Amino acid sequence: MVSWHSLYVSVLVGTVFWVLSMVAALAMVIPAVLYTCIAIVVLLSFFGKPRWALVVEGRKITREIIGVAMRGLLKEGNVVAVVFSVLGYFVLVRRNGGEGVGLLN
Repeated sequence: MVSWHSLYVSVLVGTVFWVLSMVAALAMVIPAVLYTCIAIVVLLSFFGKPRWALVVEGRKITREIIGVAMRGLLKEGNVVAVVFSVLGYFVLVRRNGGEGVGLLN
């Protein structure tokens, strides 16, 4: 019989990999969002928008881009966590011959 310790450890592994994937993804998303927002504001200024309109439009666009990026990050991060939790569970159970994690029994 498989102990609950294997399940707990696999959830912990999934959580750790979720956090690591989020940190890595944020390190890549933040500059991309910044460059995208700057490019959009520059393009709007080329089309003759007044400065106050640039500020208003820039805030709206930045908020929308960040929202889309965060939703995508959360979806991808949850997928990574589930995959590593399931893989961790099967590795822990198979490694110990179905007995669960040997150190925690």
